[in-house]
Amino acid sequence: MEIIVTATGLMTALGLMLGLLLAVANRRLYVFEDPRIDQVEELLPHANCGACGEAGCRPFAEKLVKGEIEPARCTVNGRSGNQRIAEFLGVELQTREPWVARLACAGGGNVAAVRAFYRGLPSCRAAALVSGGGRSCAWGCLGFGDCVSVCRFGALSLNRQGLPVVSEERCTACGDCLSICPKGLFSLHPVSHRLWVACKNLDPGEQAEQQCEVACTGCGRCAQDSPEGLIQIQDNLAVIDYAKNDLASKVAIERCPTGAILWLEPDGTVVKGLKARRVIRKGAKVAEPAL
Repeated sequence: MEIIVTATGLMTALGLMLGLLLAVANRRLYVFEDPRIDQVEELLPHANCGACGEAGCRPFAEKLVKGEIEPARCTVNGRSGNQRIAEFLGVELQTREPWVARLACAGGGNVAAVRAFYRGLPSCRAAALVSGGGRSCAWGCLGFGDCVSVCRFGALSLNRQGLPVVSEERCTACGDCLSICPKGLFSLHPVSHRLWVACKNLDPGEQAEQQCEVACTGCGRCAQDSPEGLIQIQDNLAVIDYAKNDLASKVAIERCPTGAILWLEPDGTVVKGLKARRVIRKGAKVAEPAL
């Protein structure tokens, strides 16, 4: 009986000592968290997409409360949602130009030659592992729609030629399409970047055009017609200096023979120059066999 009483006393004393240590540690190590963080997080869309530059909505809410970031950085919440956050925090909602994903390829199945018919997992990543896919253009889109599948906002769709189309209205610039594309064809741009080179092919002009009818041939006409320095030809490809975007106009696209450089309207309309080749083929373009 004495042993039981002694053991009980020791356990009680040990419990009291550990409880005291935990109470002291809690007081010493306690970190205050602003209760507004939870409230701001509730006003966010909980998409955790990373478009704001943070790892998720919680870290974004923490920085909002600290005043280290602006509500307008959330591209998913919309202006009305961000306005509620700004009013709650007592700050002014800054205007921020929307960003969208742009695709550097216009080579759908009707213009980009097919040299081999891929049969396997319907995925761009899988096809890219098999000799780069089935297209003659090693730089271009493979058309299986991995980017469409990964987009959580319905901002991407495939057109009838298997080419991704970005909806500026729905795109949040989260960057998921950038990560999934095995060809690295997507990049994020402010919507004011209307002049666009829809090609990444670095092969010489004639070779690039044999692979895809709408490839950039590096002819330099766009650079000649534009203000000095706006467009340069680098590695057989037209490159736009967006630091001079205020000089951009449709003049640059007018003499492009393939329509590789184009103008993107806010409503999604793609404008090509007057000299651009008109593509009428609807079916797949099959590469001619080598002699």
